[in-house]
Order: sequence, then C-alpha cells, then structure tokens
Amino acid sequence: MVQTTTTPPTPEAVAELKKRVRRLNSRAGQMKMDLHDLAEGLPTDYEKLIEEATKTYDIYCQLAELKQQLKTWESQLQ
Repeated sequence: MVQTTTTPPTPEAVAELKKRVRRLNSRAGQMKMDLHDLAEGLPTDYEKLIEEATKTYDIYCQLAELKQQLKTWESQLQ
C-alpha cells in the first residue's frame, strides 16, 4: 500500500483558486444566459440546443468541483 502525504494549501493557492472560481462563475453565468436566449428563440437554431446545453452543464460541473475544492482548502487553512 502506498501512502501519499498532502501538504496543506498555501493562502496564495487559496486566493488563486478563488480567482478561478470567480472567473468560471462569470463564464458560467454568461453561458446560462446564452442558453436561455437560445431556448427563447426556439424553434430557430434548435440544432444548437444540445451542444450549448452540454457546454453549460459541463462548466457548471467544473464550477461545482472547484467550489468543493475551495471549501476543502479553506477548512484546511483554519
């Protein structure tokens, strides 16, 4: 069995992760609005709906992972 040791994150690493979360959150919000606009225009451009919905879903999954990582890191700093 291999044991791995993890070093606690630095305050700088936490600050950088917070920046990434903010940027990604902004991008996710824009994608959500774009998807909403596309849905309002249906049936026009219905071909793009699945692709845009998938991209939006993926970015929100990534955002959830980063938020969880940030929560974990912040608790390790305390």
